[in-house]
Amino acid sequence: MAASRALRIAGVASAAVAAGAGVWLLRTYDPNAAGSLFPPCMFHAFTGLYCIGCGLTRALHALVHGDLAGAFGMNPLGILALPLMALMVAWSQGWQPRALRPLMAVAMEPKVWLWVLPSYWIARNLPWFPFTLLAPG
Repeated sequence: MAASRALRIAGVASAAVAAGAGVWLLRTYDPNAAGSLFPPCMFHAFTGLYCIGCGLTRALHALVHGDLAGAFGMNPLGILALPLMALMVAWSQGWQPRALRPLMAVAMEPKVWLWVLPSYWIARNLPWFPFTLLAPG
């Protein structure tokens, strides 16, 4: 039991260090700049289409600089999913407040994501309004 707890603490500490390094990188380096150290989306480079994650690095860059509207414009699903993913991790680790049960019953269902992610991928590549709002700005 103690080894399991130590492993969990090490995992949380590792995630915190990785998140801190990611925030530092995104605050220090601009993914919009020419010659950025952040790689471009290979799917977009090869196909000209936007993938589910297109614009997410630029969205996170905007987010760590306090530009929520700019972040949302780059990848709306990614920005909406960030707090949800944190809740999903906390839920799976045992933090399960009663008020979140209806939300988590939907969010933790794999079938939901098997529908949402491909739908978002298709919708953000449609050339008509309002779907054009889903493409990275």
